[in-house]
Amino acid sequence: MRYLSDDDLRSLSPAETATLDTPVPTQMISNGEFTPLPQTPDQRRVEQEIARLAEECAPRHGLNRRQFLASSAGMSAAFVAMNSVFGPLFSASKAEAATPGVAEDRARKLAGQFIFDCQTHFVRDDYGQVGITGLAQFAKQFWNPGLANEKSLDRMKFANYVKEIYVDSDTKVAILSGSPVDDEFNLFLTNDQIAQARTSVNTVARSRRMLAHSIIQPMSDGWLDEVDRCIEVIKPDSWKGYTIGDPIFLTKKGSNWRLDDEKRVYPFYEKCVKSGITTVCIHKGLLPADYEKSWPEIWKHATVWDLGKAAKDWPQITFIIYHSALRPFIELPDASLKQFEDTGRIDWVTDLADIPQKFGVKNVHAELGTCFANTCVTHPRLAAAMIGTLIKGLGQDKVVWGTDSVWYGSPQWQIEALRRLEIPDDMQKKHGFKPLGPADGPVKSAIFAGNAAKHYKLDPKTAQTALDTDQISAMRAHWAGERSNLRYGYVA
Repeated sequence: MRYLSDDDLRSLSPAETATLDTPVPTQMISNGEFTPLPQTPDQRRVEQEIARLAEECAPRHGLNRRQFLASSAGMSAAFVAMNSVFGPLFSASKAEAATPGVAEDRARKLAGQFIFDCQTHFVRDDYGQVGITGLAQFAKQFWNPGLANEKSLDRMKFANYVKEIYVDSDTKVAILSGSPVDDEFNLFLTNDQIAQARTSVNTVARSRRMLAHSIIQPMSDGWLDEVDRCIEVIKPDSWKGYTIGDPIFLTKKGSNWRLDDEKRVYPFYEKCVKSGITTVCIHKGLLPADYEKSWPEIWKHATVWDLGKAAKDWPQITFIIYHSALRPFIELPDASLKQFEDTGRIDWVTDLADIPQKFGVKNVHAELGTCFANTCVTHPRLAAAMIGTLIKGLGQDKVVWGTDSVWYGSPQWQIEALRRLEIPDDMQKKHGFKPLGPADGPVKSAIFAGNAAKHYKLDPKTAQTALDTDQISAMRAHWAGERSNLRYGYVA
């Protein structure tokens, strides 16, 4: 069974063609790993307010609506609209959006900020399966026969990836990731292809712009031989695993596993320590809404039930939990936020944040891919609560940036959202959270790059100097123009 069944897919639409070109998405977008919620009334109000501000402000800049929405001023207007609906969670003002030059000046000052995206994706050239990306044949049959040329799928391939990640956003360095499957036909990228992409980007850039995961599959035959091969030949920068097994299909191959499996997985950790590649990234959370029914028993492997013991037994290993183990949105974000306000908990995220105190460990980290993007656009107060929970439990040096792009198009809107977000005063006082501070202050700079850079032996200052004069910087200076504001996943 796929995460999203054919019935699920028939109830969804491609975000690229079904959403407006607003700088920030105005409804939840799914990459296929979970069922997106329909647009909420509040999101509809945000969408309407963005449109109103665009009509009002675009002429002041000498731009049409589309040009304005693709500009820095348009990005500011989107967060003004968010504040008007959700309350003042973002640093943004109408004057910034309306006055020519103000938003652009802010964007220029922040453009050099070191942004290290720990989770990015694209698909191989011959990829054609209807799985997580859900395009190709299904798109032709149910959405639009005109998609026969598969241009939408092209949006998820290498060339567009480079444009969206490196040219249309302030991202400086990105880790290219993948996912395991029980049938190789469904692979986004093989380990070798991930490594080849790293070589291609860094050779062209003449700098270290891309890092690479190697995917581990502990329940497959000969998987430790593949680990040995990767160490010897590919030399990955870190490892990526899915304890639920195949994230596209619930097969009968039993490919789910545990981090604390002493017999099967601990020999892998031994190899990590011996090789010096000791950063292990693990997908947790983000199951479909009916996970207890559609993924019986296996769903538990998406929780952090197996993390504490493994982290305690292997202090030499850095465990980075992708998506911060956020449980799927079973209820509307208002209900999830109410749970937090009433109890101080966010299901599965709080379990992750509690591990250092519960097990006495310091090697557990959280990554923000998808969980930040979708809480931010459904209820930003919940996004603030989530980040506050992670920082309070794990420490501000244990939260790393990731966007799960290119599924979401350019990650610039996510970057801007974190730059502008602040934890509300009442939430800080009630739950003991510290403020996030300025866009380029110590907390956000640590999340954006500093925390991950330590594990990947990147000195931000030294790296920044090289990146400022490399070929990708030259490409960006030459080609940067209007952002497309396109997203490539699913919407309800």
